[in-house]
Amino acid sequence: MRERAGLTAREAGELLNVNAARISSIEAGRFGVSADRVRVFAHSYGCSDEPYIEALAAMTAGRGRHWWDEYREALPSGLLDLAELEHHATAIRTAQVAHIPGLFQIVGYARPIFRQSIPKLSPPEIEHRVTHRIKRQGILFAANPVPYTAIIHEAALRMRFGGRDVTREQLEHVIEMSELDHVTVLAIAYEAGIFPGAGQTVLYAEGPVPPLDTVQLDAEHGSVFLHADLQLEKYRTFMTRFEAVALKESASRDLIHKIVNDL
Repeated sequence: MRERAGLTAREAGELLNVNAARISSIEAGRFGVSADRVRVFAHSYGCSDEPYIEALAAMTAGRGRHWWDEYREALPSGLLDLAELEHHATAIRTAQVAHIPGLFQIVGYARPIFRQSIPKLSPPEIEHRVTHRIKRQGILFAANPVPYTAIIHEAALRMRFGGRDVTREQLEHVIEMSELDHVTVLAIAYEAGIFPGAGQTVLYAEGPVPPLDTVQLDAEHGSVFLHADLQLEKYRTFMTRFEAVALKESASRDLIHKIVNDL
């Protein structure tokens, strides 16, 4: 908001009667703000998008401890941020080419993935990551579960992480999850040919209003989070095009059944 208003941190501080250092600390998330202060900032910056302002104001409440805080000393901050992002999302879409989505993974499938991490993880570090991944899945079983769409390439469905038996169990779990009312599973068959973003893993988490959407990308050095307007617009288009080349839900389920039968 400040940047769109064309104000420096110093100018904003003078306008709001606080010093520039405090403005920078608030923007960096080092200091909390009240709902009223959010509204004052928005008014001072000339923002008139009321749904956006009220969504930001609502985020100032209920920010106490959550289950992922138990892992604060054991896991990289990016994994904690991902759990928090999913927890607060109003809807989630993911596109996967090489892996089954983390919110679907069973223990036997997740553990071999973490064993391949570079640098090598110790057994306790592996188990911390596995249990964290399984606990993230709680959002799909909550009283008001988040709507979740998973677009999975056939290559990911055929990867045998953990061996034949684990792969069969994993795919049967994906089929079971696909039958939940709030879960949509779409498969992209090899026959689809080229598709947008080949090789890239994307998670698109919708906020209460579009400006609060966030994109999470997986990288070897950890999670990357994107939230700039142009980035969000690009990945909205990406997800729409990715979904367009996927099979319909029933045909996707049939493909997964076929792969299970081939094991």
